Amino acid sequence: MNEAAYIAAAWIGTFGAVAAYAAWIIRRGRQASELVDEQDRRWM
Repeated sequence: MNEAAYIAAAWIGTFGAVAAYAAWIIRRGRQASELVDEQDRRWM
């Protein structure tokens, strides 16, 4: 493999990890929002 392939793999891995983390945070936030009473939801 040449250097460009290593760089591309690193970029893909980085963006994949960030996307997976963002999806996990969003899913966790949605689950947590169900535990809060409607009157205590400040963002709504």
